[in-house]
Amino acid sequence: MTPELLTLTLAALLQVVQFGLMSVSANLDVGPARTLSARDPQRLGKPLAEMLSPKPGRLYRAFNNHFEGLILFTIATLVITLTDQSTATTQAAAWTFLFARILYIPAYYFGLAPWRSLIWFAGFLATVTLLIAALI
Repeated sequence: MTPELLTLTLAALLQVVQFGLMSVSANLDVGPARTLSARDPQRLGKPLAEMLSPKPGRLYRAFNNHFEGLILFTIATLVITLTDQSTATTQAAAWTFLFARILYIPAYYFGLAPWRSLIWFAGFLATVTLLIAALI
């Protein structure tokens, strides 16, 4: 397994961890009757995301943000791997993405501005580095 695929696998497992954090936090915040429901806004009022208090809401948004980042990272990782273009640069970029995503969770949860945005940007830049490396 290439280092890029290893980091992709670990990033997917990070998504599982985030799901657990977000789920427990949401259940404690709004109760299982709401989180186990079909969440139809017309029947239950506001969507779940709007019902959460600040910190559980941040975990919810960080969870969704990771999905968004994972899409581009997955494309970049697969292209690098399938075209056999793994280098020290692409490996460093992949690890940078993973570490940035790990740091992003507490930065978002605790509302660490501007660090949250800077950490997000480091992960995004790492993904862009992988995409550009795949083209050259």
